[in-house]
Amino acid sequence: MEHLKISEAQRVIFESLTTLDSESVLLEHSLGRVLADDIRANRDLPPYDVSAMDGYAVRSADLAQVPVTLEVIEDIKAGDMPGKIVQPGQCARIMTGAPVPQGADAVMRVEDTQEISTNLIQVITTIKDGHDVRPQGENMRNGDVVLSAGTEITPGVIGILATVKITQMQVYRRPRVAILSTGNELEAINDPVDMNKIPDSNSYALMAQVQALGITPALLGIARDDPAELERYLKLGLEYDVLLVSGGTSVGVHDYVRPTIEKLGVAMKFWRVAMKPGHPLAFGVLHGTSGASEKGATQRDAVVFGLPGNPVSSMVCFEEFVAPALRRMMGHTRLFRRTVSARLAHPLKMRPGRTEFVRVQLTHDDTGYIASSTGTQSSGVLLSMARADGLLVMPSDSTGLAAGAQVTVQLLDGTVYQDGTNIRE
Repeated sequence: MEHLKISEAQRVIFESLTTLDSESVLLEHSLGRVLADDIRANRDLPPYDVSAMDGYAVRSADLAQVPVTLEVIEDIKAGDMPGKIVQPGQCARIMTGAPVPQGADAVMRVEDTQEISTNLIQVITTIKDGHDVRPQGENMRNGDVVLSAGTEITPGVIGILATVKITQMQVYRRPRVAILSTGNELEAINDPVDMNKIPDSNSYALMAQVQALGITPALLGIARDDPAELERYLKLGLEYDVLLVSGGTSVGVHDYVRPTIEKLGVAMKFWRVAMKPGHPLAFGVLHGTSGASEKGATQRDAVVFGLPGNPVSSMVCFEEFVAPALRRMMGHTRLFRRTVSARLAHPLKMRPGRTEFVRVQLTHDDTGYIASSTGTQSSGVLLSMARADGLLVMPSDSTGLAAGAQVTVQLLDGTVYQDGTNIRE
């Protein structure tokens, strides 16, 4: 099977996915989720014209020629309702957020007036009607859709939900994710140190990447290079919405993942991607898996990502393929890491043919971001990811970059995503 371009592999993955069903969550537990239904306003807000300033509610027609003296007929505080109608030559002292009294059509700031006595002021500047007045319904109108299905719930969105008195709402379900490492060479985190073994870092790095998306994954442990044992673990993993398997996807004689997973009915969509690190990436779908939900028995698809055994390769593949897929399943529309333009601090060499992701640190000066390599780019050196602020994207047709070249860097801050991708393969 040919090596797919990154964009082609992403397309295959997205075409194989569906947004998950919805569930109800409380407002206080909704941050980061995605609305499954439209949300409508339950009132006009503000419910009437209100003052945007501390000052005086006036008739703009009275200010055609200034200075002019006006009679103060009442004080209106926020939360009060006006008791009088403003007549020609009159005004009302008003606080920010208080309703504008009938007869007045503008608000004059305190700073633009002079107090003559307790009930008389002099206005020294002219204003037009509507000045410093927040009109009824400026924020929202009763019955209007204020939040559309597909909206990610941010702190600002939570403020709107509280404003319209939504204490519980429907959001798209988070996928159930299982993580499995494979290989006789691996040492579990609680095993005694064995200098002939390799610590299983993949399970925990992937766990953290999944957690960064708001999902709590299940760690299945380590499956040894035995077809029967691997089959037992894979069957367990396929009970989840998403199974991440690291290791065993290459073409060695003891790489059993591919034949075993196909034996279990998984339709493999691809096995190689033209990228570095991470080209031995596999993706497949098990269609029509039976499952259970609050509504009873269901039929669902389980998706499988076969990730490379090298820890950096595994993490980079997660960023480029797994994270966007999980976000798509949760109803997000912004799927990809945000990218920034940076200036390369030093030259980089590259062999053309694959899109390459270089782990870099970012600094900033008056001209923008500066990208510097974290050091050796071996896919087995996990420190290169631990020290990285982002992934510098080297297009597949590049033979290298000179110091000072403008480059694209995917940020690894875990908080901001964008539409589409700025990667040039």
